Amino acid sequence: MKITPLDIQQQQFKGKMLGGIDPEDVDSFLQLVAQEMEGLIRENTDLREQCRKAAADAEQTARQERELREAMLAAQKITEEMKANAQKEASLIVSEAEVKAEKILVDAERRLGQLNEQLQDLRRQKLQFESAFKALLDTHYKMISLEDA
Repeated sequence: MKITPLDIQQQQFKGKMLGGIDPEDVDSFLQLVAQEMEGLIRENTDLREQCRKAAADAEQTARQERELREAMLAAQKITEEMKANAQKEASLIVSEAEVKAEKILVDAERRLGQLNEQLQDLRRQKLQFESAFKALLDTHYKMISLEDA
């Protein structure tokens, strides 16, 4: 059975005839006990409320911690994906650059071959020109020599 402060205040004691208890002392003691009990009930209520608030705060903190952990994991995953994508893109760029460099090298080698052929043609033409010119000069020399003789 729960006893409330009101129960304590309203409690009545039966007195004995001779040598019984003083009703005023009993009433003042009961009043004191009722006040003390009221204070304890208020304190208990306050403590329960504080406990409830602390539990709610702890639950919210745990929820925020979970959300933060999930956000950090998501950020880490995104970072790793970005790194992987950047590495793939870098590899692709390097591959494309290697292909372009190889093409440039092949073109340069082809052009070098063409220039070497042109140079050989020019040397051949020079030799032909020199031979033809020498032959022309010899012919003119012979003609001049024949006329002088």
